[in-house]
Amino acid sequence: MAEDKKKEKSVEKKPVGIMETVLRDAHQSLIATRMPTEIMLPIVDKMDQIGYHSIECWGGATFDASLRFLKEDPWERLRKLKDGFKKTKLQMLFRGQNILGYRPYADDVVNAFVEKSIANGIDIIRIFDCLNDLRNLQAAVDATNRVKKQEGRGSTQVALSYTLGDAYTLEYWADMAKKIEDMGADSICIKDMAGLLLPYRAEELIKAMKENTKLPIQLHTHYTSGEASMTYLKAVEAGVDVIDCAISPFALGTSQPATEVMVEAFKGTPYDTGLSQTKLAEIADYFRPYREECIESGLMSTKVLGVNIKTLLYQVPGGMLSNMVSQLKEQNAEDKYQEVLEEIPRVRKDCGEPPLVTPSSQIVGTQAIFNVLMGERYKMATGEFKDLLRGNYGQTVKPMSEDVIKKVIPGEKRSTARSAEATGHDKPELETLESEMKQYKQQDEDVLSYALFPQVAVDFFKYREAQQSKVDLKKANTEAGAYPV
Repeated sequence: MAEDKKKEKSVEKKPVGIMETVLRDAHQSLIATRMPTEIMLPIVDKMDQIGYHSIECWGGATFDASLRFLKEDPWERLRKLKDGFKKTKLQMLFRGQNILGYRPYADDVVNAFVEKSIANGIDIIRIFDCLNDLRNLQAAVDATNRVKKQEGRGSTQVALSYTLGDAYTLEYWADMAKKIEDMGADSICIKDMAGLLLPYRAEELIKAMKENTKLPIQLHTHYTSGEASMTYLKAVEAGVDVIDCAISPFALGTSQPATEVMVEAFKGTPYDTGLSQTKLAEIADYFRPYREECIESGLMSTKVLGVNIKTLLYQVPGGMLSNMVSQLKEQNAEDKYQEVLEEIPRVRKDCGEPPLVTPSSQIVGTQAIFNVLMGERYKMATGEFKDLLRGNYGQTVKPMSEDVIKKVIPGEKRSTARSAEATGHDKPELETLESEMKQYKQQDEDVLSYALFPQVAVDFFKYREAQQSKVDLKKANTEAGAYPV
C-alpha cells in the first residue's frame, strides 16, 4: 500500500517553469551587458510564443550600460519590449535600497522607481541585497505591494544571495525563507551568482526551504564552475518551481545553463516544461549569428565560455574575476593574480563573510588587490571598504574583525541601522534631485535616471538633445558651446 502511494506521488505532474535570461543576465555575463535594443526587438514576437514563465530583460547592469555605452534610454527599451511581449511576464533585477545604482537611496526614490518600473512594463521585481540584510529590501517590497494592491499589477520576488561559510547553514536559509514570506513577498529566489551551489546541496537546500515556506522558489545560478545543469536537475526533483536558463548561443561559461538542454532533460518526466524544441530552435538560430559577431569583435571573450572549478575555492563570480584581471593589468601586476585570488577569502572573512555580489564583490576584490600590491594588509583602504566596516551597507551575518576595524577606521562610530539611515539617506530626496536636473527633463523617468547615475545620465541627456535637434556631437565644440548641425 505504501509502495502504491509512493508511485502515485512520483508521477504527480509538476512542470518546472523556465525564466529566459538572454535579454539581461546572459548578455551581462558574456558580453558586459552590451546587447542593444535593436538586436532584441526582431525576435520578441517569437519569444512571446514560447510559454516561458517570464523573460528577464531589465535591471542589473542594463540600466547603466544602456545610458553609458549604448546611448539608449533604458526606459524606452522597456516600453518597446512591453509592446512586443503580449503574453509573457517581464522580470527585472533590483538592488534593494541601492535600486540599480551603487549607493542607498531614500525611500521616496525607491518608491518612485518601483512605480515607474511597473508602469513601463515590469511584472516581476526581483529584489536583493548584497549582505542579505532584509531591512534593505523592505522599502522596495512595500512599494511593489502597494502598486499591486492599487493597480493589480506587479509581483515581488526577494532574492537571497547564495554563498558559503560557517554562518550559512541550512537553518540560516530556511529561517530566511520564512522571514521573506513574513515580509510580504510573492516568491523567493536563490541567487547563486558565482555558481557555488552543488547538486546534492541544492536538493537539501530546496527541501529545507520548502518546509519553512509556502512561497514558490526560483533558482538562479551560473555555469562558471560547471555544476549548474546538475544542480538544476536535483533542485527540480526537490521541488523548485522555476529555473533561470539562457538560450544556447548565450548560455554556459559565466552565463546560465542552456534553455533547450534543460527542456530536453525534463521531457517525459513529471517536471516536463511543455516547451517546444522546434520553437526554441528558432530563438537560438536568431541569436547564433550575433554570438559569432560578438566573438569576432572580441566583445565575447572565449575565456568566459569555459568552466573554472576554482570558483568553488575562491567564491569569485565571473564578472568580479574579469574586473580583477583588468585592474591588475592596469597596474602591470598580472603576475599577482594568484596571490590576489588567495587574499579574497581572507578579506571576506575580515569583513563578516558577506556574499560576493554587486557591490560587495567589487569592494572585497579591490581591497584584496590593494592588500597584495601594497605588501601590507590594509595599509591603504578604499572608501567603499571603510563604508562596509562602518556598517553603511547594512549588517553582515558574522561580526567583522576588530583588528581590521581598529586599523582601517580607528575610533570611528559604526552604525547598526539599515543602509539608508546609516548613510543619511533617510529623508526624501526626489524633489532635490529633480531641481538639480530640471533643464534636461523630458519625462518623469529622467529624474530617476539622473538619481542613479548623475554624470552618465547628463551626458546621455545632452546626446539625446543633440540627436533630437540633429546636432553632430562629434563635431561639436562642447567647451565653447558650439554645436554644428
